[in-house]
Amino acid sequence: MKKILILGAGTAGTMMANKLYRTLNNQVWEITIVDKDENHYYQPGYLFVPFGVYKPEELVKPKKDFLPKGVKFLINEVAKIKPENNHVLLRDGTLITYDVLIVATGTVPVPEDTEGLKGELWYKDIFDFYTYEGAVKLAEKLETWPGGNLVINLAETIIKCPVAPLEFAFLADAYFTEKGMREKVNITYVTPNAGAFTKPKATAMLSKLLEEKHITVIPDFYLMSVDNERKMLVSYDEKEVPFDLLVSVPVNKGDKVIHTSNLGDEDGLGFVPTDKHTLQSKHYNNMFVIGDATNLPASKAGSVAHFEAEILIENIVSFINGQPLEAKFDGHANCFIETGHGKATLIDFNYDTEPLPGKFPFAGIGPMGLLKVNRANHLGKLAFRWVYWHLLLTGKKLPVTTHMSMAGKISD
Repeated sequence: MKKILILGAGTAGTMMANKLYRTLNNQVWEITIVDKDENHYYQPGYLFVPFGVYKPEELVKPKKDFLPKGVKFLINEVAKIKPENNHVLLRDGTLITYDVLIVATGTVPVPEDTEGLKGELWYKDIFDFYTYEGAVKLAEKLETWPGGNLVINLAETIIKCPVAPLEFAFLADAYFTEKGMREKVNITYVTPNAGAFTKPKATAMLSKLLEEKHITVIPDFYLMSVDNERKMLVSYDEKEVPFDLLVSVPVNKGDKVIHTSNLGDEDGLGFVPTDKHTLQSKHYNNMFVIGDATNLPASKAGSVAHFEAEILIENIVSFINGQPLEAKFDGHANCFIETGHGKATLIDFNYDTEPLPGKFPFAGIGPMGLLKVNRANHLGKLAFRWVYWHLLLTGKKLPVTTHMSMAGKISD
């Protein structure tokens, strides 16, 4: 019997397990998935926890509930990947061989990589919201925080869900307004980017929103350290930003096993060199990479993992059959962006086309509006939690094209 091994049972790995099981449901292929955590977390929900929109327990379910019974699920930690020998060593000493390997090990925030960030003020006056624990601790802090300088800082540009820090700023503005204390809170968005976002049209629209909400943007700020005693962010060129409450988006890195297995790319962040169209490893033909584990110039977001999975299932079948890998991923991503007060906007883009205004997903009728702030987009964002648990994770088809469509979009 031939073997497919999936490393990581997060969003990308779980989708691939379901798609592969349905596609290869025969006696020839055995599918195994390995993950060190038995719980699956709805990570897009972390953003809402600090503002009381979601309760923490609503974001956690057992991973086994979303995997086919015919897929072997091993709760263990991967100690080393040895692609030259087609096997993986687990922490307990178990050796697993494979014919096809899918790396879906994701990315994690690493606050300890920045001097002083995870210091004496960590989870006192400095918080993250990209982890379950951080989101819960920040919710407790916001309940009683009296106000002052709220600083949202991106330590690096390569992060999970690049729009989430902006969403936090918008939701914080609404939260403190609804509490009747917005005048007591100065909100500052500190980023290494040259503007609010990386795409020109989206940046222009989001910058206007930030200005309207009296949120100050400090661009081109490359965080070197956090001075806990003075409560100060310090950049490499010695600029400083004071804070009373710091909401940090730390450096994001690939899983440590990528580093220990010498599979990471040259920048040292621990992401796997991957063909940006076929999703095949650049160094090993029978290794494929999906989701946040890749070093693709695409957004590290759940929608990207979904679109990649549609391409990857085709290419793995082709690889198994000895055929050329003809399915091509175009970098497609779409993201709802919460703007506060029950409204949101939406962006849809890929490698070659930046976010454009228009209607989505259906030309003419939407009902979502691209680069437009409205109630429908907010409802779409909230509805996605149900879609995630019931459709996306289980690998079912969604009413959105895998490749980005220009239908409904307004271009210059």
